[in-house]
Amino acid sequence: MRTWCVRLLAAGVIFCAVAVGQDAPGSESNFDKTTFEIYVRHLFAWGPDIKVEIGEPRLSAVKGLREVTVLASAGGASLEQTFFVSADGKKIIRGAMYDLEQNPFKSELDKLASLNGPSLGTPGAPVVLVLFTDFQCPYCREMARILKDNLLKTYPKQVRLYLQEFPLEQIHPWAKDAALAGRCFNQQSPELFWRFHDWIFEHQAEITPSNLKEKVLGFAETAGADLLQLNRCLDSRMMEGEVMLSVELARSLQLNSTPTLFINGRRIVAQIGWEQLRSIIDSEIEYQKTAKNAGDTNCCEVSLPSPLLGR
Repeated sequence: MRTWCVRLLAAGVIFCAVAVGQDAPGSESNFDKTTFEIYVRHLFAWGPDIKVEIGEPRLSAVKGLREVTVLASAGGASLEQTFFVSADGKKIIRGAMYDLEQNPFKSELDKLASLNGPSLGTPGAPVVLVLFTDFQCPYCREMARILKDNLLKTYPKQVRLYLQEFPLEQIHPWAKDAALAGRCFNQQSPELFWRFHDWIFEHQAEITPSNLKEKVLGFAETAGADLLQLNRCLDSRMMEGEVMLSVELARSLQLNSTPTLFINGRRIVAQIGWEQLRSIIDSEIEYQKTAKNAGDTNCCEVSLPSPLLGR
């Protein structure tokens, strides 16, 4: 899956646009789906293993252009692209359209409003970080370390962090069960969840599908969790619905890899260091002083101390 994702995303970086349409709006009957699909398959080097779905042309916000959505998918990965088509159906523009009166990441923010994961930090903070993670992913372990060492120490009142599970089951066989265990701990208390979060990343290399439950129960005993409640939760897979809601949110955002971090809706996929993250957060704090179009809207949740972020 990863190879295909790289091909798909790399194509998006290499190619920007074909040509700009010109005149007045025309009939969508001028748009030939077959010709369009052949063209975009060649543009992005999408082979027959990639399914391509072309949406119906619809009116766009720009006079003279119609909007067409293209969904490419293979395995569990997908990528959605938006094109603008001229009246005669012969010229296309690929890209996003922005409204200067709205947050440039409004589409992502609208989807992230349905997040359901554990959180840390200040309710009502001007900057919200949403981290999609996989407990078996080594890059996620590194991101967890960066946030633990720096985030709330640097921004004790200006940020809120939400964690969303996105287990990549095709390559990480125990990641989903670990996510279910995390939700079971969170059901008992958020503090237990964050202790579990730290523990499982610290012991990631020791865990296998066959010993996961044994090790989780060993941690639970030392952490003072209710073992009877935990066993019932694990055996019944009670939290599967919660984890799948998180997975569905990741898919709606077209995520293909972990860790993926959103900072007030701004997507960060590459593994970056703390200095780069701090620069983005600083910029967003300053921007929100006047824009006030992002940040945490959950004003009434209690913020708990966490060993994850050194509080």
